[in-house]
Amino acid sequence: MQIENILKEMEKDDCQGYLLTDFSNIEYISSYRPTSFAFCIIKENPIVYASKMDMEIAKNNSRITVREYEDFKTIINDLKNENIKNLTIEPSLTYATYEKLKNDFEIESKTYINKQRMIKTSDEIKNITKATNIAQKSFKQLDITNRSENENILAFELVKLMIENGASKESFDTILVSGSNTSLPHATPQPKPLETPILIDWGCVYNGYCSDNTRTIVYTEKEHEILDIVKQAHDKAIEKIKPGIQCSQIDKTARDIIAEYGYGDNFIHSTGHSLGLDIHETPGFSYRDDTIIEKGMVITVEPGIYIENEFGVRLEDTVAIENKGKVIGNLALW
Repeated sequence: MQIENILKEMEKDDCQGYLLTDFSNIEYISSYRPTSFAFCIIKENPIVYASKMDMEIAKNNSRITVREYEDFKTIINDLKNENIKNLTIEPSLTYATYEKLKNDFEIESKTYINKQRMIKTSDEIKNITKATNIAQKSFKQLDITNRSENENILAFELVKLMIENGASKESFDTILVSGSNTSLPHATPQPKPLETPILIDWGCVYNGYCSDNTRTIVYTEKEHEILDIVKQAHDKAIEKIKPGIQCSQIDKTARDIIAEYGYGDNFIHSTGHSLGLDIHETPGFSYRDDTIIEKGMVITVEPGIYIENEFGVRLEDTVAIENKGKVIGNLALW
């Protein structure tokens, strides 16, 4: 179905071939994820050219034709033999690869596959849900009552729990930080005992699909006050989500609430991002993104307030969009 939809879009633009090199895009089309390099060409008879070291895994997993990569001239000749004169490429294609193609084909950059990946199938949502359930179960099992334990050891333990519970790996470098380092949205766990507050941003991969959650454990009166503001922005943004409105409106909803309390300058990132085979996909809940929300999209909601050199608070859940936004998983605030 994914290939058929992309071919229909290509036909509208009289596009004869679409070259993919991004690993996640190749996996999305073929079910085979390269370990070194590969070239996938979407056309009437789609094909993957895999490296020799990948041939066994490609043959076992790919749902489209696989051929061993010999050299780039072979790919060019194969396309010419099919009378392909124009070729669409991903914007992320390396310049070196573009150089090898530009003299033989009319080249244009398009994002057909990005648009297709925005809308998740029911199977994709099941995989994201399973990944979320594994990650949340692991979080509940993590013992963070021992404040003498180091941040980096606890982060390692959380990853270990996710793998023991069925994940293949973490979906990004787990963030488990405390004290003033929580004011850094992408802080790295340190070999030091826990302070307050404690911010955990974690997720895992199940069957190729990612999950993403954030919780902040607060202790002092001021930390509770900031968490209450962030939770209000988080909840109101989710209530606002429905098909037909722009993604930027969700960002504005969360941002306006935080600004009302005087912390507008302390909300220093977008309200959310899509996820799937990659932890960051499009569209996102950003003031720059006017994409119309559709059923089948899966996007995080993660407002935060970061007070420099003091502390930060972030609250994140992943939302599947049906007639309205539905939070995936069932994890209490704390």
